[in-house]
Amino acid sequence: MTGARRWRLRAGGEDLAARARHDPLLFACAALAWSLCAWAEPPELRDFEVESPAPGVYVHYGALAEMTRLNGGDIANLGFVIGEKCVAVIDTGGTYAVGRALRLAIRHVTTLPICYVINTHVHPDHVFGNPAFVDDRPQFVGHARLAESMRRRGPNYLRALMRDLGAVAQGSSIVLPTYSVAGVERLDLGGRSLSLRAWPTAHTDTDLTVFDETSGTLFLGDLGFIEHIPVVDGSLRGFIAAIDELKTVGAQRAIPGHGRARAWPAAITPEEHYLKQLRRDVRAALAAKMPLAQAIESVGCEDADHWLLVAQFHKRNVSAAYAELEWEE
Repeated sequence: MTGARRWRLRAGGEDLAARARHDPLLFACAALAWSLCAWAEPPELRDFEVESPAPGVYVHYGALAEMTRLNGGDIANLGFVIGEKCVAVIDTGGTYAVGRALRLAIRHVTTLPICYVINTHVHPDHVFGNPAFVDDRPQFVGHARLAESMRRRGPNYLRALMRDLGAVAQGSSIVLPTYSVAGVERLDLGGRSLSLRAWPTAHTDTDLTVFDETSGTLFLGDLGFIEHIPVVDGSLRGFIAAIDELKTVGAQRAIPGHGRARAWPAAITPEEHYLKQLRRDVRAALAAKMPLAQAIESVGCEDADHWLLVAQFHKRNVSAAYAELEWEE
């Protein structure tokens, strides 16, 4: 984003490296530790980049991709907001290693305690970094339905993570929320409040947004997709309804769950267009009495050139929309 400050947190520890040059035993230990870390972590996590789009607000942008060993599960946008007394973290990444890199980035900026870790929804790329923050003893914050959803989905998510990422996912685990949001809640960071809102079923049934009123920054979680094609895992109609309400929030900028920060509310326009187009086309397929298999193959993505990961997610969206809209009155 224009004007954002940016830096990279490099692994390895320059102070340790400098001292090791004068101590052969320390040098050997440091070399072994570095080789083990380098084997366990993908290259992307050794250059963990953080930007500051507004004073006190920090964002790490995940890769626009599916989870792989190469990207180490670092595919979701993560953030943190600093108040006068403490820090709130917003999503923690797809593995313990990603969460650890985020925590190190926070400590690069401030020594204030981490009082809240907020998960915007249940998907694994946003929550499996939680264990990196357990020792800070924060409140783990989520939608009122998040704990139940994590218990139900979490074990399958974790098995898939270990299968697909192997050693890269080591240390990842399920950390349940300790603070639930059913409507609208405010969290005090000291001279700075965050407004949290729990949404009816939309992208998922556990969506939570975070609005930093001080900077006018709206963290959308996966109610916002930019470049990455939107994903429907809850309710297409609910997703569209949530966007209609979100557009009334008086934010200056939005941080989506995937994609770069943009000015608000223009940031949400392409997503809204895609979802309404999906609703229109699936309704047309249903009116034509198309069976599901035919609809999946026939309902295309008209603006496919605008989106990444169309092949991975568009047909899934058609299937989800068909199942939902088939029963509407």
